[in-house]
Amino acid sequence: MKAKIILLIFILAAAMLVGCTKPAPAPAPAPTPNPSNATPDTVTTASIVDNAAAFEKAISSNGTWIIAITKDLNVNKELVLDGEYNNGKKDANGKDIIQRKVALYAQDTDRNITARYTLKAPKLTINSPEASIQHGTFKGDLYVSSKNFKLIDATVDGNVYFTNDEAKSTFSADEKSKVTGKQEMKK
Repeated sequence: MKAKIILLIFILAAAMLVGCTKPAPAPAPAPTPNPSNATPDTVTTASIVDNAAAFEKAISSNGTWIIAITKDLNVNKELVLDGEYNNGKKDANGKDIIQRKVALYAQDTDRNITARYTLKAPKLTINSPEASIQHGTFKGDLYVSSKNFKLIDATVDGNVYFTNDEAKSTFSADEKSKVTGKQEMKK
């Protein structure tokens, strides 16, 4: 009899625990592209890459808005950063924010930079608007064809060529960034 009572108490306690737990929240839906012609082609998450083929795919127009390398990469051909992307956020007016980031670094959970990497290629053309190279080194010549390209705590060990006036006039580099070669128009 005692065993039946203990068993019954155990079953009731288990039922109460199961019935009182909250269900896990549903995952947030992925951002979707805005269909307007004046907005980005794609909205995606980050692509973390450790080889040249994966890097090339990630920077293509079918790639991701942020491309993060996990080690130094040497690519023996010309590269092109293509496509217009939303970063999944909205500005103060509720408009999708366009952004493309080449992250040449690793960080910890507190967003402290823990490693810096070098991407080496003969040429990298920037066709994505609102793009940046951050916290590492690009070795090669950079051709900027889109507006608002930024260097953020980054080094270009080579030249920066602008292919149009808008690309040149909207280019920016923070105080930690440097370009070892020349910066000039080259149409």
